[in-house]
Amino acid sequence: MTGPNTTNAELFEAARRVIPGGVNSPVRAFGSVGGTPYFVARAEGPYVFDVEGRRYLDFVQSYGAIIAGHAHPAITDAVAKAAADGTSYGAPTEREVALAERIANAAPGVEQVRLVSSGTEATMTAVRLARGFTGRPQIVKFAGCYHGHADALLAAGGSGVATLGLSGSAGVPPSAVADTIVAPYNVVPELDDQVAAVVVEPVAANMGLIPPAPGFLAGLRQACTEAGALLIFDEVITGFRLGPGGAAERFGVTPDISCFGKVIGGGLPIGALGARAEIMETLAPAGPVYQAGTLSGNPLATAAGLAALDLLTPIAYGELVARAGQFADGLRGVLTTAGFDAVVTQVGTLVGLYCGPAAEAGWAPADYDDARTTDEQAYARLHAELLRRGAAFAPGAYEAIFVSLAHTPEIIDEALSAIAAASTAATAS
Repeated sequence: MTGPNTTNAELFEAARRVIPGGVNSPVRAFGSVGGTPYFVARAEGPYVFDVEGRRYLDFVQSYGAIIAGHAHPAITDAVAKAAADGTSYGAPTEREVALAERIANAAPGVEQVRLVSSGTEATMTAVRLARGFTGRPQIVKFAGCYHGHADALLAAGGSGVATLGLSGSAGVPPSAVADTIVAPYNVVPELDDQVAAVVVEPVAANMGLIPPAPGFLAGLRQACTEAGALLIFDEVITGFRLGPGGAAERFGVTPDISCFGKVIGGGLPIGALGARAEIMETLAPAGPVYQAGTLSGNPLATAAGLAALDLLTPIAYGELVARAGQFADGLRGVLTTAGFDAVVTQVGTLVGLYCGPAAEAGWAPADYDDARTTDEQAYARLHAELLRRGAAFAPGAYEAIFVSLAHTPEIIDEALSAIAAASTAATAS
């Protein structure tokens, strides 16, 4: 099937014979941007290299799982050393205790942590835990927030669900979402005594990048407290990316349950949820809410995660914020110069891009309805022109843009030059 002269097109054709749609996560198929997906052969720092030998400045960074740059030696060395001792045990390890301690010491309101294998597992378990702790059935989520592909949380999801134009998914019966209430983002909903929890991305990063409106998160905290419901922050993207305390620390609002993923695994599959001990001890084996996982606390993932967190010093976070700012400001400038209508958003280390004219000066999307007006065709043109010039954004208009520690100021300037040319070509096409 493969060889030294394998092309992306040949691999995609082979993949479609044995993998549904040719990919293992839908947005990777390039369905919304057109063309053939590039198959990555290797990656280093800010770059990925495809099987045809092309190099791309990468602003996908595994959708935020990579924060130090690809193949950082401290992380690859930690993984190699861990692998030499075995790749999975199905038994407790010292490193999973160390990683849980790191999370609990950094995240507001977290006293105990349960490690799982993905962000989806983390949010799915958080919902079950909230229902078990409160004895209530209903969950409130927000349109455009993506919390993984668990049945109850797919309603009005963002990310790949938005890219595919789906409000949920076939195969999810009405009964699975009967107790899921969908509210507009940035609006505090009314809660009653049937609501177990409100789950939210404290910074919405799966419908582009939309910050919380002033008072929104504090309003959610107050509403949950008054109704006896739990507040769940999905910090799978923002956790340890906006800072060691994530969005909770940045906005000064402490949730009851926090969910993590991506950064805490250093690029390997991982997820986690944490809360005060009173809540967490409702989980088995301490309590009646069941959750389990053969690969939970995997020794390679915990080694990679600890190595990644060691790199995230206060100086490193300062550099990330500065580089995200340099990139966001430069992106606005080159798009404006090219006449490419767009709005660029930034929250700390995160950058977002909305394609289309601003409704008025200073306007930016505030909710899912706003985000869905993004010009997906314009984004597809820009994406194609970027790839031709060796720069890679996510193959979907609803993903955040990720800058890593490997994106030096010089690399960002190089990327902006490519984006300037790409946006000019996309505007003319």
